[in-house]
Amino acid sequence: MLNHDDRVREEFARQADTFSASSAITDVGLTQRFVAALGEAARGYVLDVACGPGILSAAIAKTAREVVAFDLTPEMLKKAAQRCSEAGVGNVSFREGNAAELPFANSTFDAAVTRLSVHHFQRPDRVMSEIFRVLGPGGRLVVADVITSEQPAEAELHNAIEVLRDPSHVRMLPGSELTALVTGAGFAVEALTSWDKAREFDEWMGIVNDPSRVLPLRPVVRALAACGATAGMALRLEGNAIRFVHRWNLIAARKPAVSSP
Repeated sequence: MLNHDDRVREEFARQADTFSASSAITDVGLTQRFVAALGEAARGYVLDVACGPGILSAAIAKTAREVVAFDLTPEMLKKAAQRCSEAGVGNVSFREGNAAELPFANSTFDAAVTRLSVHHFQRPDRVMSEIFRVLGPGGRLVVADVITSEQPAEAELHNAIEVLRDPSHVRMLPGSELTALVTGAGFAVEALTSWDKAREFDEWMGIVNDPSRVLPLRPVVRALAACGATAGMALRLEGNAIRFVHRWNLIAARKPAVSSP
């Protein structure tokens, strides 16, 4: 049996090429949302937590003093280094490790970002606390992830589908829980935006780069859609295509400039 960290490494080592090339992942609009949400903090010392193939790191490095791209999976860090090299940015360093145990001193960074990562964390509360710790007073956090339904039964079905697709998935949170996760670590939320991203089954399955998962999962998802079980993600059939949406929440928050007594 693999422990969770090993499972994440195994999954994303295999997905490194497909994840890095996916238009849903490399969407320029999403990257621009992050840079805009950082504001002036984008000019400082920025930590990209669970950086994956370095999409945010490369974009933020164009204005930042320095960026640290941090990830658990060596293959993803290689992709990030390649992307940053191709972008012509030389102010990015790359560190391997677990986001629940960040190897940085207190108050090191001016800002931190993380996207599409929370649903892979076994202890997201611990990760948020670590990010809070390594940010300086007044430091900026921008976090975005796909969220699930506020209805427990819908959320349970949605997460079950996600786990069958990628067993490194732990749990997508409802929007209310994602916000509570951020505030629970001590951050003050300054802005929250939501949007829906249209997805298609074969495109979505192609990212995990394991055809053996497609054959058993397609009829299950098709049957759910056919009987009207939307799984809280607008699951539906359009001709032969299986379509759904991923709802994103992006939260911009700040560490208080003065610690509470």
